[in-house]
Amino acid sequence: MNYNKIRKMDISDGPGVRVSIFMQGCQFHCKNCFNPETWDFNKGKEFTEHTINRVLELAEKEYIQGLSILGGEPMHPKNEENTLKLAKAFKEKYPKKDIWMWSGFLYEDIKDKEIFKYIDVLIDGQYKDELHDFRLKYRGSSNQRVIDIKKSIKNKKTCLLDLKEDLCLEK
Repeated sequence: MNYNKIRKMDISDGPGVRVSIFMQGCQFHCKNCFNPETWDFNKGKEFTEHTINRVLELAEKEYIQGLSILGGEPMHPKNEENTLKLAKAFKEKYPKKDIWMWSGFLYEDIKDKEIFKYIDVLIDGQYKDELHDFRLKYRGSSNQRVIDIKKSIKNKKTCLLDLKEDLCLEK
């Protein structure tokens, strides 16, 4: 598995200041994807134990609120195992910091995966250009959901995170 890049101080992919990693490879190829350079599974840099250690080192700073895992597609079968290793290592070292993950797969189709022991928030669903809305927080199109994973597991149903969004931009 490869990854595309690591951002050591990301303020757009989740709340607060975060470390973000973009996994390499995606089968969805959404029209007008914001990150098409992550589609090819053969590009990027090799994901190794050093990669995990680098992410953990970058997250040490007190002002880092959490880790964001994006893509590409973190839950593609080629990426899933190392995505899990990273999430598990992060939560073991930083149990009070959160992990947000973006996936084109729907939560209902992947909810039984082990990774959800470690993920706090999942933004699910493929980006749909015809549903693009720049006013949405943390997602590009209105079909995508921001899911509170801990609450969803506890309640045995999909529970959305309350973002307290105000979509009224007109006076």
